[in-house]
Amino acid sequence: MIQRDLHGRVAYMLATAILRGDYAPGALLPREAELMESFGVSRTVLREALRTLTSKGLVESRPKVGTRVRRRSAWNLLDADLLEWYSQVAQPLAFALKLQEVREMVEPYAAELAARAHTPETIDALERAHAAMVAARNVDEWVRADLHFHLGILAACSNELLMPLGPLIERTLEAQLRLNAKRADVFNAALNQHTAVYDAIRERRSIDARSAMAELLGVTRKRIEA
Repeated sequence: MIQRDLHGRVAYMLATAILRGDYAPGALLPREAELMESFGVSRTVLREALRTLTSKGLVESRPKVGTRVRRRSAWNLLDADLLEWYSQVAQPLAFALKLQEVREMVEPYAAELAARAHTPETIDALERAHAAMVAARNVDEWVRADLHFHLGILAACSNELLMPLGPLIERTLEAQLRLNAKRADVFNAALNQHTAVYDAIRERRSIDARSAMAELLGVTRKRIEA
C-alpha cells in the first residue's frame, strides 16, 4: 500500500511538472538515478510512476534514449486524473473557458436527449437534485445539488457514449460550479434557469430543454468572463 501511494505521488508530481511546462514536449526527463534521488524512491516505484504517465500519453520510453515528453496532441486529457491535474496547473481562466466550451457543445443536446429519453428512475434522480437546489441553504449544499443535477441530465440521456462523460469531468465541473456560485450575487442566482431546464426535460419538451440549457450556460460563461 505504501509503495502504491509512493508511485501515485511521484506520478502526480511528474505529471504536473509536464503539464505546467517544466518539461516541454520533446524534452527528455532526467535519468532514472536523478529522479530516484530527487523523489527519494526506489527504481521499482519510479518505473511504476512512469508506466502510469505512459498510459496517459504524457511520456514514452525508448532503450538507450530515455523517457521523453510526448507532443501535446498525444496527451490523454480525457482521463479523470490527468484532467484534474491539468486543472490545478493551467491558467485558471483559460482552463475554465476550455471546460465551458466542452459543456456548451455537449450539455444543450444532452438536455434535449434527456427530455426525449428519460426513464422514471432518471427523472426521479433529476427531480431530487432540483429539489435539493431549491432547498440549498449555503454554497456547499448548492454546489453538491448543482453537480448532481448536471450529472443527472447526462444519465437521463440513456446514451452509453455520453453517460461516462459525467464521472470523467465530475471533479473539474464541481470546481467550476463552486467558482460560479461564489461569483454570483447570491449562490443560487441561477435557480430559475435550472428550473426551466428541469421543467422542459420533465415535460418532454426537447427543443425547449435544449434552449433552456443553452441559456443557463450563457449565464455561466458571463460569470467566467466577468
